[in-house]
Amino acid sequence: MPDPNDRWEDNVPGVWYVDKQCILCSVCSDVAPNNFKESDDGEHDICYKQPENDEEVAQCEQAAEECPVEAIGGDGG
Repeated sequence: MPDPNDRWEDNVPGVWYVDKQCILCSVCSDVAPNNFKESDDGEHDICYKQPENDEEVAQCEQAAEECPVEAIGGDGG
C-alpha cells in the first residue's frame, strides 16, 4: 500500500506520487508517460507532472494498479 508520508521528495506536489517502495521497474512511465518518469538520479520513478485531464487520471490509475510493489499513490493531496 502506498504511503504519502514515504513519498520521494522529488515528486511534484499533489495527489499522485511514487513512494520509497519503488523498484524502478518503469511500469508507471510506460503506462502514464505524461506523468511519471525515472528520477534524475536514476534510482526510482517519480510523478513529474500531476494529471491534467481525465485521460491522464485514468493512466495514473492504471499505473497504480499495475505497479508490482504498490508504490504509486493517488492520495497525497
